[in-house]
Amino acid sequence: MNIEEFRSLCLNKKGITEEFPFDVNTLVFKVMGKMFALVSLERLPAQCNLKCNPERAMELREAYDGAIVPGYHMSKKHWNTLLLDSLPPQLIKELLDHSYDLVVASLTKKLRQELEDLD
Repeated sequence: MNIEEFRSLCLNKKGITEEFPFDVNTLVFKVMGKMFALVSLERLPAQCNLKCNPERAMELREAYDGAIVPGYHMSKKHWNTLLLDSLPPQLIKELLDHSYDLVVASLTKKLRQELEDLD
């Protein structure tokens, strides 16, 4: 999967914004203002950071040794870095959905309702 395909998956989700809050090379995707995915536009091979349940994060790192590693410049407990070229696209999509769902679940009731009300 390349960065444009990853970006398209992110932007197809409800309530998404994209921005560059850290630098001009790190594209951040947020749902209702909360970060759920980051992708470096310069790092090769292409990679992204996704939020993950801590237990599942450890399992994924063991199962995909070297292709899924602790989150680069992130909380190693809650974030993984995925090498996009080294993983099946369906797994990346599943983990992107998982990250999005974790962040949505952590939103306030008010923000979740605003998200639900979006067309």
